[in-house]
Amino acid sequence: MTNFLAEMLGTMILIILGDGVVANVVLNKTKAQNSGWIVITTGWALGVTIPVFIFGTISGAHFNPAVTLGLAAIGKFSWGSVPSYLTAQFIGGFLGAVIVWVFYRPHFKATEDQSAKLGVFCTGPAIKDTFSNFICEFIGTFILVFAILGIGNTHMVDGLAPIVVGLIVWAIGITLGGTTGYAINPARDLGPRIAHYVLPIHGKGDSDWGYAWIPVIAPISGGIVAAVFYSIIF
Repeated sequence: MTNFLAEMLGTMILIILGDGVVANVVLNKTKAQNSGWIVITTGWALGVTIPVFIFGTISGAHFNPAVTLGLAAIGKFSWGSVPSYLTAQFIGGFLGAVIVWVFYRPHFKATEDQSAKLGVFCTGPAIKDTFSNFICEFIGTFILVFAILGIGNTHMVDGLAPIVVGLIVWAIGITLGGTTGYAINPARDLGPRIAHYVLPIHGKGDSDWGYAWIPVIAPISGGIVAAVFYSIIF
């Protein structure tokens, strides 16, 4: 139960800060409106770093089914714990998105752009191309999981690892994020997408379920392949 709560709360905080920075940039009449991609990628990087600092010593701070399944695939995490971790992550993603909606509710009402509202909650491609969109999410998550495993081989002073994880997420966002919005985390995308679907958001439009499988399946595939590849060469 302690690990479940850590994963749920950690993912919830990640989404509050990550979806929160998107809302701050894209919704109307916020003080940070139109502040740009660098602000969004920085917010997401910090949104990952902070809960890793809080919960890393409790649950390992996965906050991402692609990480959990990747570690399980190479024997670095118990398969018996996978269902509870994944459940906690998806619940946390949903709750975090609900809190963002509550926080920014007047700004959602002041925004007419349906795609901007959806973009607060979940990802979507800049150019719709199923193969390319899948590959982008696959590669982004491959790098995430491979890098997380790789930094475990580097001796660091206590407390530095969460910052490095945040830098990895920041680097992926700045360099590779512009094609699909770099979900690289099924819980980060699906939990908030469900929240978008069920919440009474003013003029929200469609939740784009036709695309929703890509930021779930591609990151899981990329994470598992990255972990297996890492285990082979190291």
